[in-house]
Amino acid sequence: MAKEGKAPVGRLYWRCRRGTKELDRVLGDYLQQEYTRAGVELQNAFAGLLEQQDPDIYDWLMGTKLAETEFRAIIEALQIKYIRQEKQ
Repeated sequence: MAKEGKAPVGRLYWRCRRGTKELDRVLGDYLQQEYTRAGVELQNAFAGLLEQQDPDIYDWLMGTKLAETEFRAIIEALQIKYIRQEKQ
């Protein structure tokens, strides 16, 4: 049985399709590689993040703007896994 609060992965897949290749890659890779292993709180934060505007998500990931409180944990997880790793 699915965890409470967990959004269907198929629906999230389509919401990961954004307007930029960079966001498509980061969000899509997270969904495929990490989402099912994440706790319910991170899963819900990820689903909520996908409701936000692309420029906001991009700025939060790049660290040019501080993410809203409800998204800080998922943004940090994405930065550690995909952004900081690529900068090294």
